[in-house]
Amino acid sequence: MTDKLASLEQEFEALEKSLADPELINDQTRYREAMQRYSDLSSVVKLFREYKEVLSRLEGARELTSDPDLAEMAKEEISELEPRQAALEKDLERLLLPKDPFDDKNVIVEIRAAAGGDEASLFAGEVLNMYIRYAEKLGFSAEVIDSYPTDVGGFSKVSFEITGRGAYSKFKYESGVHRVQRVPDTETQGRIHTSTITVAVLPEAEDVDVNLEQNDYRVDVYRSSGPGGQSVNTTDSAVRITYKAGTVDEIVVICQDGKSQIKNREKALTVLRARLLEREMEKAQAEAREARLVQIGSGERSEKIRTYNFPQSRITDHRIGYTTHNLSDVMLGSVDELTNALSEADQVKRLEEMGSGSA
Repeated sequence: MTDKLASLEQEFEALEKSLADPELINDQTRYREAMQRYSDLSSVVKLFREYKEVLSRLEGARELTSDPDLAEMAKEEISELEPRQAALEKDLERLLLPKDPFDDKNVIVEIRAAAGGDEASLFAGEVLNMYIRYAEKLGFSAEVIDSYPTDVGGFSKVSFEITGRGAYSKFKYESGVHRVQRVPDTETQGRIHTSTITVAVLPEAEDVDVNLEQNDYRVDVYRSSGPGGQSVNTTDSAVRITYKAGTVDEIVVICQDGKSQIKNREKALTVLRARLLEREMEKAQAEAREARLVQIGSGERSEKIRTYNFPQSRITDHRIGYTTHNLSDVMLGSVDELTNALSEADQVKRLEEMGSGSA
C-alpha cells in the first residue's frame, strides 16, 4: 500500500507543478483534466502525508522508550499515535479501492407506482420530491423529463434527470423496490396499508460510452397529453423514440414534459443512451450485479430494499439492516444518513473481498 501511495504523491506533486505551466493553461481541455485529477488525488495525498508524520513520530517515541527519563512520556505518546495510525491505514485502504467509473456521471431516475393503487402513486410523488430536495442539498440540479400524473395528485410513472458531478455515486444505491406502510387518508378504520414503488437509477451515457447509430432508432412526434400547460397540448412537442437494433429488445422512450420538441428529443436520446449503457454494464458485470428487472423486481409487496413505516416514523434498509427513526427529515431530502450507511457497507464488503482474494 505504501508504494502505491508514494507513487500517487509523486503524481500529485508533478501535477501541482504542471498546473502553473502556461502551455497547459492554454489547452483548456488538458487543463481541466489535470485539475480534476489533482482534485481527486488531494484527499489521499493529504492523508498519506499525515500517515507518514504519524509513523515518524511513532518511530521517535519508540526510540525514547529506552531512556529512563523519557520512557513514560514516550509510552503515552505511543498509546495516542497507534490508534491514529490504524485509523489512517483504514481510511487510506478505502481511498485506494477501485473507483466506480460511473460515479461522477449525471443520472436518470425512473420511479413507477407498483402495488397499492392510488397510495402507491402518491408515494411515488413524495419520493420524487424527496430526491429533488436531496439533489438540491448536494448542489445538483434536477429536471423532470417525463411524467404521468394520477387523478389523486401522484404519479403512475415519472422520470427525471439529476445533473452534477458525482450524482451517480450518491443515487446508485436507490435502485429497487421501496415499500411504504401507513394509514391512507381514505382509510376510515385506521388500518395500515402497504404499497410499493420501484426506482431505477441509470448513469447518463455519452456518445463515447455507447454506440448509438441514427439508423437504429425511429423518432415520432405528436401532441403532448402531459401537464405542461396549454402551449404543450396544442403543439407537436412530445417525442417518442423507438430503438431496435439486431437482437436487442425494443426500447421505447417518451419525453413530453418540455415545451420544445428539440429539447424533448435531446432528453429522450439522453434516456435512451442511459438505458443502452445500463445494458452494457449488465453484460460486463453479470456476475457482480443483478440484471435490471431482477434488481428492481416486480414491485410485489413482499419484495423490497427499503421500508418506510410512517406510524413508527421508521425507515429500514433491508440490504444492510440499517434502521433510522428520522423518517420526516429523510422525506424532506435528508437522505445522506441512508446513502452514507450504504456506501460505508459497500466499502467494507469490497475491502473484505480484496482481503480474501489476496489471502
